[in-house]
Amino acid sequence: MIKLEELKTIDQLSQFLDGTQAVIFKLDTIKKKRYQWIQHELVRFDYMRISKANKGIVKRYLVKVSSYSRAQVTRLIKQYNSNGFKGKYTSDDIRLIARMNERHDTPCGQAIKKLMERAYGVFGEQEYRRLSTISVSHLYNLRQSKIYSKTRTHFEKTRPKKSTIGERRKPQPNGKPGYIRIDTVHQGDQDKVKGIYHINAVDEVTQFEIVCSVEKISEAYLLPVLKTLLDFFPFTLISFHSDNGSEYINQHVARLLKKLLIEFTKSRSRHSNDNALAESKNASVVRKILGYHHIPQKYASLVNDFNQAYLNPHINYHRPCFFPEIITDAKSYLKDGISFNKMDDHPLADH
Repeated sequence: MIKLEELKTIDQLSQFLDGTQAVIFKLDTIKKKRYQWIQHELVRFDYMRISKANKGIVKRYLVKVSSYSRAQVTRLIKQYNSNGFKGKYTSDDIRLIARMNERHDTPCGQAIKKLMERAYGVFGEQEYRRLSTISVSHLYNLRQSKIYSKTRTHFEKTRPKKSTIGERRKPQPNGKPGYIRIDTVHQGDQDKVKGIYHINAVDEVTQFEIVCSVEKISEAYLLPVLKTLLDFFPFTLISFHSDNGSEYINQHVARLLKKLLIEFTKSRSRHSNDNALAESKNASVVRKILGYHHIPQKYASLVNDFNQAYLNPHINYHRPCFFPEIITDAKSYLKDGISFNKMDDHPLADH
């Protein structure tokens, strides 16, 4: 015959319930102490982690010893599940962590743990007595609590997201026309009023260039002009390259180019020469002819008519320009000492 406290395994509980093991026990009649005994037994037999069959044995054991009904024991176990164990760290401790993080601009968990150890061990601040022994992993758990969030609200700036529109690379036309570079030129502000915008597109091989003007660079103004601009080129377009401006890097332009089966590339970070051709044409053609002075937006259609009637024919059929002559070695590196430019007064003779 053994005492109730000597039942330490599930097998012993099963023997006790089957009547093959005699047990001596005495249970307190006070309700509070009886509840405490039930909680103690649940902890002792690790009720939360044992299998479902073993939980049934523990529940039968509690019903038999406590003289409570099965329904009452089930309710008590549910209360135990919801409450669990009493937390070691109080709400005051969590507020201390929040204030420590705020003073030191939220360092890593190891640094905060060391600071709280020093606060208690070196400077004798008794409020950090419990926190001086906290684990780093549990410190991060307390940082996620509601009390911590209410004590210290920390906002992070929105992080930029990498755009998936267009491919970051420099086009390689290999002497084939149809690889255009495009850029936007703004015709100045006056009294905080925006001027018109010029859309400048040039083919890398033939130097065929189209300039259009729009009132604004939103999709409502840009897309119709962009469709017209692409139709002006006298050869099939293969590639469309721009900088990272939002007037081109958006879903509307991407859908248009995909519909026309034109690949979309954009300049790489810290590679300013990726769109150098369009930038140089902005200075040598657009700025030289249209200047830098402010042109009000209401004249955008008139300027665009001038571009189509006079400027674009002049650029492509009457203005000589340089052509790149790039010679590479077997490893595709540019050869030293080679002249890259030649002048041609009939740029479209071969196309």
